Amino acid sequence: MSRKQEIINSAIRANIIDENLIAIGVMDLNGLEKTVNDAYAAFPQNFFHTFAVKANALVNVLKPLREYGMGAEVASPGELMIARAAGFSTKDIIFDSPAKTMVDLHTCIKHNISLNIDNLQELERIDHLIKEFPKTQSVIGFRVNPQIGSGQIASTSTATATSKFGFALTDGNNRQQLINIYKERPWLNSIHTHTGSQGCELELMAGGVKVITDLAEEINALVGHQQVVRLDIGGGLPVNFASDEVTPSFQEYADILKATVPLIFTDKYQVKTEFGRAIVAKNGVIITRVEYTKNSGDRHIAITHAGAQILTRTVFLPKSWPLRVTGYLPTGEERTANNTELVATDVAGPCCFAGDLICVNQALPKLVANDYVMVHDTGGYYFSNHFDYNSLPRIGVYSVYGKDDALQIECIRQADTIEDVLNKM
Repeated sequence: MSRKQEIINSAIRANIIDENLIAIGVMDLNGLEKTVNDAYAAFPQNFFHTFAVKANALVNVLKPLREYGMGAEVASPGELMIARAAGFSTKDIIFDSPAKTMVDLHTCIKHNISLNIDNLQELERIDHLIKEFPKTQSVIGFRVNPQIGSGQIASTSTATATSKFGFALTDGNNRQQLINIYKERPWLNSIHTHTGSQGCELELMAGGVKVITDLAEEINALVGHQQVVRLDIGGGLPVNFASDEVTPSFQEYADILKATVPLIFTDKYQVKTEFGRAIVAKNGVIITRVEYTKNSGDRHIAITHAGAQILTRTVFLPKSWPLRVTGYLPTGEERTANNTELVATDVAGPCCFAGDLICVNQALPKLVANDYVMVHDTGGYYFSNHFDYNSLPRIGVYSVYGKDDALQIECIRQADTIEDVLNKM
């Protein structure tokens, strides 16, 4: 029996999913630990891995990630609060928002939280705060846009010529201006880039890292000592959504980085990463019940309770963010071509617009009412998004892990029933 088969069987035996709790998200903590271990095993000891909290901002997911040895990368005040609630120390948090307020910056500098400056106007604010807190232990650097190109998904590519993120390094005299900025501010001791994301080639990501490494070397040579001590190379390792195979792996990325930028594999720099989707995506699934089925034209349609409200990217951008689905009988047995006829199927969500579809015209074993559908690789950016809980009260989130040769399944966030919601009004 596969790990996922064990998980859905455990959820059914525990009566977790029922008439009230009609969709659940499940995080596999054993798988999560293995993924973090794989990341650390692929890189040398001068690398420190932080988790991009936006990918799964659930305290009870962040807590084990902290225990497994990760830091936290946050991009909003809310994420900072969640990271602190999960127990991350300020020295292991880095703040990366492109829209930091003066309050945000003051909080970071006062409490020794590291940050990356996005633009020259933000630099002016930091200049004032450094005078107020001259002994801050915050590690401060600039986010650099190397402007080296786009991946396959334009909306998530961050190193284009016109990206909203970071300091445009190749525009005009910007490179020399940035070098002068570092020379005049000895407290600037880090450089950051985030070139990768879903759809980006590993070579493109490594190219961005080479740009900031060369820049750090140039700055250090100019000032006559190693002022820049940290390179923050971001995250963005793509995830394979087409199968259970983990590709590209952390080791594949490390090998390309080592061939492109061998210097970062020495002890000269501390190197930080900000992996998010690559850590959590394959360690989470959504399980939802089929409420009704029907035929329309030549299409079999299965209506479920997981759609745009928790699978937002896939529903609105299905070509960029396709997801796999697997059907299960009410007993937990997987529906396959061996036990069920294949039919052209749309798996639909509950929202009242025609485009609320998880998958379209796929040849799937025929689903019937009260079956279950598992949506794979949804541990990041799906059921963990904050707005999900406000829009659909009947979704719960659980963790599962092995203990004493059996699976234990525990509640991370219990969903309200409709009666609970009405009683609160």
